[in-house]
Formats: sequence, structure tokens, C-alpha cells
Amino acid sequence: MIKFDNINNETPYLVFRDKYTESVKAKQKNIEAICISSYSSENKEVNARYVNLKIIDGKEFIFFSNYNSPKSIDFNSHNQITALIYWNNINVQIRMKAHIKKTSREFNKAYFAGRDEEKNALAISSEQSNVIDSYKSVQENYEISLENSNLSECPDYWGGFSFTPYYFEFWEGHEKRLNKREAYEDQNGIWIHSFLQP
Repeated sequence: MIKFDNINNETPYLVFRDKYTESVKAKQKNIEAICISSYSSENKEVNARYVNLKIIDGKEFIFFSNYNSPKSIDFNSHNQITALIYWNNINVQIRMKAHIKKTSREFNKAYFAGRDEEKNALAISSEQSNVIDSYKSVQENYEISLENSNLSECPDYWGGFSFTPYYFEFWEGHEKRLNKREAYEDQNGIWIHSFLQP
């Protein structure tokens, strides 16, 4: 589930919340799954992966990651991303363009301290995306971390990312492909609303 804290009352944020509420009622699985696409300035390539969207606070969408991971390196080199959600139970796709930044160390520490110890043990033990000999080493490192680590202390290499959209597109699938597409684009602080061809 996604936690909403003081969500912004501008139209695209309210539409997002309404679609989320509809999706919850439709018993959408993995409702917090969001695909984040980034650009690697070093490798000149685009990367995409799913993360769990945890919090929407005001205008900020927040998820958490290892700060040494490839996606974190991408974000540091190029702070513009595209985010994509698809809730199949209501046949709605939400696309966002946004700028991304790290959350504060204080925020990370407070959030980490409130998480389950099992999740924290994995966050502490994992060198995310590094090549390993076998899956067994993941399990062994996890068990060591679970037994020996201070599981409420947030490591420096773990924390949140916050992205603030400047573009929303809400796609609703309909029969005969007469799909409804509405867009909102922030132009100098004003959201410009438009409809798009299917």
C-alpha cells in the first residue's frame, strides 16, 4: 500500500489519488509497484526497473534503495526520470515525468528505524546488483546480517529517493481501443490540461 501524507490538492494529484482509491477497491495486487526509467550519462543508455512506491508527501513520490546501486548512479548523473504505473484491475496506466533527488539523512534514519528487522537485514547485507557466485551467498549474508547487525540503524548507503512530477498522463483502456488519455503538464506553476489521441 502507498501512504498518502498531506497530498497536494492540485488536480493531477487528486486524480492520482482517486485512481488509487478505485484500484484499492478493485483489490489490485502489487499496487505500489512502479516502473522507474533512468538515463546513464556514462553508458549512454536507458534503464528501467520496478520499485515499491511507499509514500506520497505533498508533491513528492518516495521510494527507497541502495545508494550504490546502478539506478542511484543514474539518478546522480541525470536527475530526470519517467515513472509508470499500470493497475490492470481497473485498466488504468499512469505515466509521469519528473525530477528526482535523495531524501534527507534524518528522514532515512527515521523511516529505517520503523521497518521490519527482516527487511533491514537484507538492506544491510545486500550489495545491490553486484555479481555473485550463487544465490546461496545472498542467503548466507542475510543470515549473518540478521544475527549480528544493529537492525534499526540505517546504513549510509541506504535511503530514499523523492521525485516531483512535472507531467502526468492518465490512460484508461476502453473497448475497440477507444482509450481515454488525459495529460497535465506543469508550465510555470500552472497545470495545463489536455486530451490526447488514443
